[in-house]
Amino acid sequence: MTDPDEVTRRMEEQFGVSHRDTLVQRMGIEITEAAPERVVGRMPVEGNIQPYGLLHGGASCVLAETLGSTGAALHAGPGRIAVGVEINATHHRSATSGHVTGVATLIHGGRTIATYDIAITDEQGRRVCTSRLTCMLRDA
Repeated sequence: MTDPDEVTRRMEEQFGVSHRDTLVQRMGIEITEAAPERVVGRMPVEGNIQPYGLLHGGASCVLAETLGSTGAALHAGPGRIAVGVEINATHHRSATSGHVTGVATLIHGGRTIATYDIAITDEQGRRVCTSRLTCMLRDA
């Protein structure tokens, strides 16, 4: 896997934006691989739980949207942005510790719309959540 700090530096250079002081940073999300066709990242369960000690379903959605939006921005290219317009998520099982890993895979990459399937798994490789994200691509 790629060093998350190196991926972050490359993303900041390409887009001129930073995840500093954003929800991505607050939730501890690290992007470890990024290309228009596939984006991989991970997030700690600790700090992202609901009152029962389980990974919050909204946290899974934040991870999914972060990964899919990153891929969509890369697909859109320089001078364009990706804006999420629809996300859905099915929560299959709970996670209570460690990290979860998400893999966003491009399923449609057009000029104005990009859609990603995102699979989130626990450290044992068990599916925690399946999500789909659609982003509108527009000029910056």
